[in-house]
Amino acid sequence: MTNVVFMWCRHKGDNIIGVDGHLPWCIKSDSEHFWNVVQNENVVCGRKTYEGFPTELPVLKKVFVFSLQKDFVVRDSASHIVITSQKQLEDYLSEEDDIYVAGGAEIYKLFMEGKEKFKPHIVVDCVYEGDMKTEGTVVAEISDCISVLEKKYRKITPDYCADNVASAIWVRKGEFVEQKILKKVLAILENDAIIR
Repeated sequence: MTNVVFMWCRHKGDNIIGVDGHLPWCIKSDSEHFWNVVQNENVVCGRKTYEGFPTELPVLKKVFVFSLQKDFVVRDSASHIVITSQKQLEDYLSEEDDIYVAGGAEIYKLFMEGKEKFKPHIVVDCVYEGDMKTEGTVVAEISDCISVLEKKYRKITPDYCADNVASAIWVRKGEFVEQKILKKVLAILENDAIIR
């Protein structure tokens, strides 16, 4: 079974995850948590999110980039693959392949509302409680995904707080969740965090 893991960082109160294609805050520990969680895993993201990734990526299995630009060029054609649909993604994966969805907002919504097979089993919900850069014209927010999260998932951890980010793990109600994934994510979130 393919396990689907979401990891996002949203702004408290308005669920904003981006402004003009960029994170409206810069939290080193949050970025480190993200890259530690997805290391050695398959990552799925949209084109804008991909373009915002650092030049030097940690070791990842594959990076699947959703893009409507058929001529979009990825940095590493051997392990970064441009796709246009969940069906195309399905063709690349085996039943044993887990995927970690890294955004942006349209990709989170597609997976939260799309094919049952690709709805997340685990959501790492990181909530930034500080100030953010507000100048910009295009705001990306995930309020629809948060509504689904609150209805169909249950929070199984306390908040792990570091640098104005409160992180918690949610799982789909009534579903089996892969314990090794939970243990890995939990160990990363607990590192240097205050439990609330």
